[in-house]
Amino acid sequence: MAVALVKVITQYTFRVYNTKGGETLVKNMRDKLFGRIERLPFSWHMKNKTGDIIQRCTSDVDTVRNFISEQMTGIFRIVIMLVLSLTFMIAMNPVLTLVALAPVPFIVLYSLFFHKAVRSRFQVCDENEGKLSAMVQENLTGVRVVRAFGREKSELDKFSAHNKYYTSLWVGVSKVLARFWSVMDCVTAFQIMGIVVFGCYMCIKGKMLPGEYVSFISYNSMLIWPIRQLGRMISEMSKASVSIDRIQYIMDSEEEHDAPGSTEADMTGDIAFNNVTFAYENCPEILKDISFKVKSGTTLGILGGTGSGKSTLMFLLDKLYDLPEGNGSITVGGRDIRTIKTRYLRENIGMVLQEPYLFSRTISENIGITRPDMTLSEIREAARDACLDDTVTSFSQGYDTKVGERGVTLSGGQKQRTAIARMLTQNTPIMILDDSLSAVDTQTDAKIRKALEKRFGKVTVIIISHRITTLQRCDNIVVLDKGSVAEMGSHDELKDAGGIYSLIYQSQSGLGEEAV
Repeated sequence: MAVALVKVITQYTFRVYNTKGGETLVKNMRDKLFGRIERLPFSWHMKNKTGDIIQRCTSDVDTVRNFISEQMTGIFRIVIMLVLSLTFMIAMNPVLTLVALAPVPFIVLYSLFFHKAVRSRFQVCDENEGKLSAMVQENLTGVRVVRAFGREKSELDKFSAHNKYYTSLWVGVSKVLARFWSVMDCVTAFQIMGIVVFGCYMCIKGKMLPGEYVSFISYNSMLIWPIRQLGRMISEMSKASVSIDRIQYIMDSEEEHDAPGSTEADMTGDIAFNNVTFAYENCPEILKDISFKVKSGTTLGILGGTGSGKSTLMFLLDKLYDLPEGNGSITVGGRDIRTIKTRYLRENIGMVLQEPYLFSRTISENIGITRPDMTLSEIREAARDACLDDTVTSFSQGYDTKVGERGVTLSGGQKQRTAIARMLTQNTPIMILDDSLSAVDTQTDAKIRKALEKRFGKVTVIIISHRITTLQRCDNIVVLDKGSVAEMGSHDELKDAGGIYSLIYQSQSGLGEEAV
């Protein structure tokens, strides 16, 4: 009864602390992974699919946890049982102990071979699980596009085909595991048979007492159990090692870092692009020897066709992509942005991206995300300047309205205005609107621009747009064509120059049709 009581207490303690340790491990791993992902450069996120990243942070972390909490802890029990059983068996009969240990070299070698074979299969399965997760994530995110074009069946067929392939991979792994466990069972069966036969022979010859023989078989069971567990441990270890490698890929990826000696700087000076040339990884040059200056407190408009490099210029200014050495320079107030702390630079550049992203939170939380201490009156002031306040107050829940995932419950124009209001709360000396007025009508466009002028006065504003009416009030306009500066000047200068800007102006104003 005392031994049983001790067993109950120790098992309870083990279960509680093992579970607590496993969950603490998972929490710490996820915290570190998420923190690492948050600090990785924008280019890394462009190369890695969201679904695969999520799978690494969830499924792979759970695989590691299961191995450590369930299999690794069993190693201590196995070692203790091996030492005790071998000690008693050697003390009883060293010769019969050698018979019991005879299959061990074969088991070890076969296990090592199996580990190498099954590990590569687990890696393929894990990678394809990531692809499957990415496919699901993309379809759920783009469900409106799928429905709008009636592509449900097509997407389902693609998913089913990949899911079938993924299932076949795991079936293949199961066959390998079945072969391994079957061989291990046969080996252990022959080992037991050897003990029975040789033990009987020794008893008949008087070299071993019947009681010792029965005890020896019992201790041999203690020896066989860890050997039979070896297959499962090898399998789990193979899965865990693949998951560890996939997690380690994230942890080994290089974080964003500032150049040595980087400091804060005055962000109210002129912005200058000096002979900037840039290409994305494994792609042709998208910017070719770009040079222009944005005077402090002025508004610059950028016009150009799709793929001309308009957004790329702003990504480089905000250091979302690093401009390589020897590819020109970007300066603010005469200071190369490479020598300015990245966090400080971004805190002083307000940006509304071409595709505004809203979190699945309330409108007020989305607008006030840049400053946790922001009051509702400050949020509403920014919303009024973005011509959003009247729209939001017409909602039944007002600023407490949930916008849904990626702002799905709002229209394109409402999302853009929400993103603009969010940017306005930063009060930054530099503001960038990357084609962020395309989904609003021309009257609202004009109101927003007037509100910006009235509220901020002489801040540096960069507006990217395809709409001439949005750019015509800018102090200076840069026209890009195939990655180069094709024209530069004011609206009045460019519209009469007979170049690209003039042609677009005539097309959008209807003058081109009249001329025809």
